[in-house]
Amino acid sequence: MTFDLQSLLLDAAELAAIVLFILGLRFLSSPATARLGNRLAAVGMLIALVAVLYSTHALGWWAILAGIAIGAAIGFFSALKVKMTAMPQMVALFNGAGGGAAGLISSVEFFVSVHPYGWTISVSLVLSAIIGCLSAAGSIVAFLKLQELMTGRPITYKGQQVVNGIVALGIVVLGVMLIATQGVDPAWVFLAMLAAALLLGVFFVLPIGGADMPVVISLLNSFTGVAVAITGFELNSNLLIISGSLVGASGTLLTILMGKAMNRPLTNVLFGAFGSGGGMETSTSSGGQQNVRATSVEDVAVMLAYAQQVVVVPGYGMAVAQAQHSVRELADQLEKRGVAVKYAIHPVAGRMPGHMNVLLAEANVPYNQLYDMDDINPEFPRTDVALVIGANDVTNPAARNVASSPIYGMPILDVDKAQNVVVLKRSMRSGFAGIENPLYELPNCSMLFGDAKASVSALTAAVKAV
Repeated sequence: MTFDLQSLLLDAAELAAIVLFILGLRFLSSPATARLGNRLAAVGMLIALVAVLYSTHALGWWAILAGIAIGAAIGFFSALKVKMTAMPQMVALFNGAGGGAAGLISSVEFFVSVHPYGWTISVSLVLSAIIGCLSAAGSIVAFLKLQELMTGRPITYKGQQVVNGIVALGIVVLGVMLIATQGVDPAWVFLAMLAAALLLGVFFVLPIGGADMPVVISLLNSFTGVAVAITGFELNSNLLIISGSLVGASGTLLTILMGKAMNRPLTNVLFGAFGSGGGMETSTSSGGQQNVRATSVEDVAVMLAYAQQVVVVPGYGMAVAQAQHSVRELADQLEKRGVAVKYAIHPVAGRMPGHMNVLLAEANVPYNQLYDMDDINPEFPRTDVALVIGANDVTNPAARNVASSPIYGMPILDVDKAQNVVVLKRSMRSGFAGIENPLYELPNCSMLFGDAKASVSALTAAVKAV
């Protein structure tokens, strides 16, 4: 029995990378340890890349090294330059890159490997190509919606599900042909399958509105993980199989949890065209101009300064205005006056999972001040001021009491139960769900119009002056 040092070192490197990926995922479950988890996962990826270089023959060594350098440069500068408001778009693009990589690997295997190549490889190649291309195309459409390069509202047309069904059936037929012949079919069959999968990815995301984008990003992330895991069977890589499975499983669980947080089944998210408007405004309000009460910075400052407890409810409006640092400064000023400040985080606030947590962490808001929906809702009845910064749909009481509303049954933040509610908005434009919010017409609610960052900064100055 010979002792193969190279194989032993490669196995040890893969095991170390896998352990670091698992630990990284574990630590990412808490804001207090998320940075450590990210660093551990990054070290694991570095070990995996070095192991790949070590095991590669000289012919491909420089090509892989060049790819690593280019990818690292793009990732590094993207992370530095991207605004926090554009983080969901970057996540969608990076996720699409992962799915695209799986599709490209399958394409290379099809055109380079010797045919026929066995049942396991045939099934793996077809599945990873289909799922990877679907995820890549869907992620690009999600990016375009989030970047507002196309409308964030659902794009629907008559017979849409029939068209999607025909495309999906075509993919299945082409895939079965490739599997049955173990890749002996002509190249056009494989290329047609790829094109159909890309088309289905586009059709898959088009009818989904911006309000559901956090769920969609999470679901597409799980698709990418599954595609990568299946690619591991093609390359005989345990590292890809396990790491892809981790991503697929965590993405699936997160998708399920977010669906529960919205009290909506996944089928409704994917096929319900939520956010299309569709005349639903009349179900939550009068359908005309809402009767709201505008307030001033001075009046709100007095309420805040003499409050015992203030709950800040961040939403996408805070992200757009990049007001998280200003919010932290206001909280610091209130705490100097003995006011207890807490932050209410809804699971689907923002445009990606954990969006508000990321923004507030950037502003160094203490983790123990961030409260999940279930923990903070009992606090609202004894809250003096609920300061809502652009969180439209997740504070809409129509979800509790208007059965005809598209968000009926969705758990919300009970801000309307606070003694006073102050909503910071640029205008009366509805949120991504496309419906009015009757919260704004309640007698304990007032509106502070203007840019959120400027308004919060003005509130900080006014609180100092009280």
